[in-house]
Amino acid sequence: MQHPVAIRTAARLRTIREQWGALLAAVETPPASTAWPPAETRAFLNTGAADDGALLVEDRAPLTLRQHPAPANLDALDACLFVEQQVFDLADSLAAAVQHAAVDDVRRWTFPDPGAPDAGTATGSRAHGLHWAAVYVEGRVLDEDTEPELLGDTMVAAPFSPLPEWALHEAARVARACEQRVARIVAADSIPDSRTLPTPCPSCGGALVVRAAPAEPPTVTCRTGAACGADTDRDSRGRRVWEWPACLPLLLAPGTPDQNTPRAA
Repeated sequence: MQHPVAIRTAARLRTIREQWGALLAAVETPPASTAWPPAETRAFLNTGAADDGALLVEDRAPLTLRQHPAPANLDALDACLFVEQQVFDLADSLAAAVQHAAVDDVRRWTFPDPGAPDAGTATGSRAHGLHWAAVYVEGRVLDEDTEPELLGDTMVAAPFSPLPEWALHEAARVARACEQRVARIVAADSIPDSRTLPTPCPSCGGALVVRAAPAEPPTVTCRTGAACGADTDRDSRGRRVWEWPACLPLLLAPGTPDQNTPRAA
């Protein structure tokens, strides 16, 4: 049975990967206004001409390793650089602690080598970007590939050892900090107190309220209360609550100005 900390950390790493494209797009988008949901956030997540093509973030060189134009949103750029550096450094630490994979093993994390003759070798696996680093860290957190393997007719040692508890908790700390930085840009830099969304509850039509502390990702709560039958968790008062990142579709859903105002319980 996997450690609960490992499960939560892997989920946070997946969220970071899934929202990485939105965070990169935010670098080129002016900061959001005080209106909620921020129009700029809706723009870079939900629109784009058909011939623009998808943002293939897996193919983008890391921000720390490439030139990029002057950003429209310095907070978003700072968040990108923070997340990249933290995840890259974490991958280095976990590889040093548990990696035994052969040099030609595609699962191996390669350390930077500043003295290497070419740029690709000098940056090691960091050249593959944030996605690959997050996938590598997730594999170590979930103790993947930690059993001996059959190579031809020979049993060989496992490419990785199980992650020691100190390293798991370090991975949890980094993943949480990075997820928070992503959330504060992608789902609004700050949400003072609480604010009612223009979109009603998809289950009961009740009013949806978004809340976020300065250092926490946002959550959305249906004010209908226990009578709401939405397929999500309940809070201590019996209300339906969408945690981050499940709340993102609600935060970014188009408003309904031509309909009645969502009813509140």
